[in-house]
Amino acid sequence: MAKSPRIVAELGRPETPGETAERKAESSRVHRESQNTRNLIAALIVTIAVVIVIIFAVPRGTPPEQEPIDVAAVAEQVASAEGRPIIAPDAPDDWRVNVARVEGDGPRAWTIVYAADTWFLRVAQGFDADPAWPTRMLSGASVDGTVTVDGVTWDRYDIPDPSRAGNVSAALATQAGDDTILIYGKADEKVLEEAASAVAAQILELRKEAE
Repeated sequence: MAKSPRIVAELGRPETPGETAERKAESSRVHRESQNTRNLIAALIVTIAVVIVIIFAVPRGTPPEQEPIDVAAVAEQVASAEGRPIIAPDAPDDWRVNVARVEGDGPRAWTIVYAADTWFLRVAQGFDADPAWPTRMLSGASVDGTVTVDGVTWDRYDIPDPSRAGNVSAALATQAGDDTILIYGKADEKVLEEAASAVAAQILELRKEAE
């Protein structure tokens, strides 16, 4: 005895062959889309896992510390190259040296940059510098008195607006033979005069040689 066609509840009658084919096709489509979604999610999870492994597996470490600069050694090299005496401040050991090189143009200047947590200071020897060189370096600052440190008299510069002078808040300048020594930066008077003391003997020697 032939089996009666199954009555579909939604239709209230058996499916036609076309409806059966449509239903199976739709079921296959839904299955494929579901499978594709699962595959996509799985691939995404795998990708994220690989990225996490790479991030944590690659060694990072810390950048190597900068080699300390031997100011005296660099000054000796510059003196040889320039054919002239070069100052090498006898600065305290805890003053960090960030730069020691010849900079600028008109005039060129042997420049050492010292720094600490709360201040920075440049000690510059302007080669054959004209009298207006310190004022140009200090964005137009003018002389406001003098100070004598270890036998050397310095011009003290008034810097009313440090923001217009490269954040420089204090400066001293003096002649040393044909050159001008300029000490300037963001520091208090104590640090400034300590730097002046560190180069005093060499300035006196340069003046003596120029006589």
